[in-house]
Amino acid sequence: MAKLRHIALAVPDPEKAAQFYSKVFDMEIVEPTYSPIADGVYLSDGIVCLALLKYKTDEAAGKERGKNWIGTHHFGFWVDDVDSQREVIEANGGTFFLDLPHDKSSLYYEMKFRDPDGIIFDISEGGWVGAKK
Repeated sequence: MAKLRHIALAVPDPEKAAQFYSKVFDMEIVEPTYSPIADGVYLSDGIVCLALLKYKTDEAAGKERGKNWIGTHHFGFWVDDVDSQREVIEANGGTFFLDLPHDKSSLYYEMKFRDPDGIIFDISEGGWVGAKK
């Protein structure tokens, strides 16, 4: 069963935003992230992972937004099997966007999709740092 466990915000300064959310909502700063598509900071309330990300390219952020866009970027569902969930997503009008990292055996492997309205979401078997299934 899929569980909503990840929300990502595109921000201009992930460290500054992390300080705000940790102080205002008593969230734990779990760790920084440095990926091919974005750098940022992961926080958690003990259940959900909040990713504060600064995207590196317009393509990674989604060309309609671009790397300098600020706001809610995507959300993620922790699923039992990414391949079977992909079939359900695509059978219902969702389209594959990208995966990160490309090594499916990675603990933080995720697949990104767009829903029929173009909204970006991702799915993961391993979840996100600080999140609990």
